[in-house]
Amino acid sequence: MQHRTSRRTLLTVTAATVAAAATGAISAPGAAAASASHSASTTKRLKQLISRMSLEEKVGQLFVMRVYGHSATEPDQADIDANLAEIGVRTAAELIAKYHVGGIIYFAWAHNTRDPHQIADLSNGIQHAGLAGPTPLPLLISTDQEHGIVCRVGEPATLMPGAMALGAGGSRSDARRAGQIAGAELAAIGINQNYAPDADVNVNPANPVIGVRSFGADPQAVAAMVASQVKGYQSSGIASTAKHFPGHGDTNTDSHTGLPYIHHTREQWAELDSPPFRAAIAAGIDSIMTAHIVVPALDPAEDPATLSRPILTGILREELGYDGVVITDSLGMEGVRTKYGDERVPALALQAGVDQLLNPPDLDVSWNGLLDAVKSGEISEARLEESILRILRLKTKLGLFDDPFVTHRGVDRVVGTRSHLAAADRIAENTTTLLTNDRAVLPLSRRSHKNLLVVGADPASPSGTTGPPTTTLATAFGELGHTATALSTGTAPTQAKIAEAVAAAQGKDAVVVGTYNVSATNSQRTLVGALVATGVPVITVAIRNPYDIAQLPAHAASLATYSWTDVELRAAARVIAGHAEPGGRLPVPVQRADDATQVLYPIGYGLTY
Repeated sequence: MQHRTSRRTLLTVTAATVAAAATGAISAPGAAAASASHSASTTKRLKQLISRMSLEEKVGQLFVMRVYGHSATEPDQADIDANLAEIGVRTAAELIAKYHVGGIIYFAWAHNTRDPHQIADLSNGIQHAGLAGPTPLPLLISTDQEHGIVCRVGEPATLMPGAMALGAGGSRSDARRAGQIAGAELAAIGINQNYAPDADVNVNPANPVIGVRSFGADPQAVAAMVASQVKGYQSSGIASTAKHFPGHGDTNTDSHTGLPYIHHTREQWAELDSPPFRAAIAAGIDSIMTAHIVVPALDPAEDPATLSRPILTGILREELGYDGVVITDSLGMEGVRTKYGDERVPALALQAGVDQLLNPPDLDVSWNGLLDAVKSGEISEARLEESILRILRLKTKLGLFDDPFVTHRGVDRVVGTRSHLAAADRIAENTTTLLTNDRAVLPLSRRSHKNLLVVGADPASPSGTTGPPTTTLATAFGELGHTATALSTGTAPTQAKIAEAVAAAQGKDAVVVGTYNVSATNSQRTLVGALVATGVPVITVAIRNPYDIAQLPAHAASLATYSWTDVELRAAARVIAGHAEPGGRLPVPVQRADDATQVLYPIGYGLTY
């Protein structure tokens, strides 16, 4: 059921405690002195609000927690069971009532994001639960909507090219527009804090956790894209989050499963890793997410950055001058759990300079661990209130004390509109990168290359798009006037599947192969070689990392899309068929497969028609 709580009802509910804090969330134009006075007045009111909170409510405000279910009060029984097993509550409403959490994070796997109307209703239910507490408080509702390979809200919402694709496009205005559209759609469904953009500079091709989530390998180019995305997201009235400080771009360890070490010197960090975060701060970023990584040059104690006072307070707060909200990456990741237990992590994070504690594996253990640390005097209540003030300032800025609710009408007016979808298609065309084009085989003419075979890897959809990639590409070619047959060969094609593809290629005018993270030993190389041997022109499309081209035998043409979302695959089909120009340029270098010290294709490389 849709919640139709009016603004008047909300203000009636919250008048006794928060209405004063809500006044003037956005400063009116005027003199600097008036603005400063307004800010001081708002701060005073928020401090008065904090003074009325119980210690348990104060501790809860710092936590951002997952919860299963499509509804805040009536989730499916399987989700109730999952909540009881993991959190000890039945619903989101019970979670908020018991632990007074200041935020909720949405995941597709937690069944939070079925469709836009449902998400809006869930958001409204969560806000109702927050306003029903002893101290009525709205919640920050967040998700990871980076676009590209990391998205939690899928179709019919508009899905944009991901960071590395935008880096290939090189257009600040496109990056900003993508953020503005994505932010507006998130706001319409009640999500007010987005954990994007990724501000990591991906200088390590073997990076298992960042890769195409980064805008590229050039620090200044990444900084420009980050600033543009921040401005785009925040112009739509949501909080943007730059991640993962102090920089996760040069590691071959995944912090979800281990504790990565970054061995940059202090000077290398300043030159390579810091520019995007400096740019985000200059752009007015609302929140910054920490990384569960060790950087010995920044903290000789070798604590994870999330728990490092030299990194978060010494560098981020004091050196870079950042006074916004600092949030941890998920506390369920091994990178932050390796050195200290779950009970100790929240207190250590707070001492380091963190404000929000994201998604602990066992909320009861973490919540009580922090409560005990405050009661024992290890964490002063004043330190707790410092973080709460930052969080409440952000909620005030976002207008959540004025009216945190959304409507179905607002969803229908904003989410997945024709103009948004058209903008996504246009932006995607600007990102598609043409790397090789032997004898100008591309673009493929419908007259000379009408009958196509589309084969290749079909990884699961990264962001709620329709997929699979071979079918998406074949359908797109069909809409462009070609006759296209799809054959999924997988990420590790067997000899039988390769033989099937070779047989299917007979009589075709061209073969399009979608490749996915090809390595020196991967049988995708064998597939491409076998198809080339048929004499039919072979065009490869690297649907994730652009480094695939270095591993493949010579073939007619190759492109990079940086993701296998529908919007990027359709754009690649239009480029291949000559309905669009390839506008992308490599945002990362591609090294030779046999000698990584030699660059095969440098940053900025890309062909045109």
